[in-house]
Amino acid sequence: MTIILTNDDGIDAPGIRALKEAVKSDKTIIVAPQKQHSGCGHQVTAHQPIELVKRSHEAYAVGGTPADCTRLAITHIAPDTQWVLSGINAGGNLGTDVYISGTVAAVREAAFHGIKGIAISHWIKRPLVIDWDLATNWTIKILQELRDRQLPKGSFWNVNLPHLEPGKPEPEIVFCQPSIDPLPVKYRVQDNSYHYEGEYSKRDRTSGTDVDVCFSGNIAITLIKL
Repeated sequence: MTIILTNDDGIDAPGIRALKEAVKSDKTIIVAPQKQHSGCGHQVTAHQPIELVKRSHEAYAVGGTPADCTRLAITHIAPDTQWVLSGINAGGNLGTDVYISGTVAAVREAAFHGIKGIAISHWIKRPLVIDWDLATNWTIKILQELRDRQLPKGSFWNVNLPHLEPGKPEPEIVFCQPSIDPLPVKYRVQDNSYHYEGEYSKRDRTSGTDVDVCFSGNIAITLIKL
């Protein structure tokens, strides 16, 4: 089985190393952006060349977006790809975030082509710092759970890890519905410039949605349909 790993934080981000550690497959190929593209959504590069740098036989740095990475991976690098895994993103991609997220766009692009995909993100509860070893262990369990589940055509999985304080109970895996509540929209005005100041942790959390599940300390998994 050929598995493509990508992200929107860039090929040198710690999250993609944690994801590779969790997968532990000798047919895993990293195809990730050369630099960060957080929040780029499903942007693709169509009117200029895309640089592709082969770092090793299993790692390619792409001068484009996460969706570009998936496109190049499944058409030129590994046409036999069965799965595209994206992450582990440093920051949540809950609810309506899926329309903004480059992490999610990479697996959405895979779903367009009939390829299975999982996007994995880690909510950041400031001032806590992500424990990537812990995230790896949780991801191992998640992948074991999802690989054997039926994934309807035209769908993909979106996973969000909670941010727990030391000593908290192990999170449960909860399958839930994505929130449709909007992100906080708040700007600080300085001269003629508007600076976004929305606080992620203060977003609405309708009971039982992925936002509520993740903020409550559990692993939220949603099935996203095209």
